[in-house]
Parts: sequence; C-alpha cells; structure tokens
Amino acid sequence: MRTTFDIPAKLLDEAKRLSGSKTKNRVVVIAVEDFVRRKRLEKLFDRAIDGQFKFDNADLSRLRHER
Repeated sequence: MRTTFDIPAKLLDEAKRLSGSKTKNRVVVIAVEDFVRRKRLEKLFDRAIDGQFKFDNADLSRLRHER
C-alpha cells in the first residue's frame, strides 16, 4: 500500500542507521512490526495480570521471537 508520510529526516536517518536497513521503506516496516508486536505483548501481559491467561499453556518461545 502506498502512503505518504512526513517523517523528520534526522529521525528516519537515525532509524536507518540503527536498524541497518538500506531503505526508508524497510525502516518503516520494521517500526510498524515492532509496534504491533509490543502492543500484542502488552495486551497479553495485561490479561496475565488479570488472571485471564495462563503462561504454562503458551508457547513462550514463539511469543518471544514473533516478528
């Protein structure tokens, strides 16, 4: 999907450098994937704290390495 964003050049350049990505597109994809993964884990941990989820039944290895 093609979308136009106004991302500060300095921030995007730093993200490229830190991620080792060669393209701006890849940097944005990595950032969005990371955001989604973090929010999913946050939701999972919130459920665990509320007692709605038992970690002994979860594939923790898969959750840790999900990308």
